[in-house]
Amino acid sequence: MRPPQWEGPPVWVHGDLHPANVVVSDGTLSGIVDFGAMCVGDPAWDLAAAWVLLPAGTASRFFDMYAHADEAAIRRARGLAVMKSLFLMFMGQNGDRGLPGGKPNWGPVGRAALDRVLKGV
Repeated sequence: MRPPQWEGPPVWVHGDLHPANVVVSDGTLSGIVDFGAMCVGDPAWDLAAAWVLLPAGTASRFFDMYAHADEAAIRRARGLAVMKSLFLMFMGQNGDRGLPGGKPNWGPVGRAALDRVLKGV
């Protein structure tokens, strides 16, 4: 079940792409912020954004257009998208409970992302 590890050349990855780290203007991506997790590593960390950030039904088109996303990279990205979705849900739950650092509006975003990952859309 485990996909092969990344064996490609080193690439820079943002490492923490989620809705709070992108800037959107009039429905168009206009910037990315918070480069604290930036590192050299597996591009699957950023490819996971296909499920976490993009609308339902667009992940497959994204991967079709991304020249370096083979099946193993997509499988790794899918697993990382599940992790990121659960993190968003956890932060949303903390916000609902009034806990420090919680973000109540992140829960629905995480649930929607997890739904897209599990449905493969």
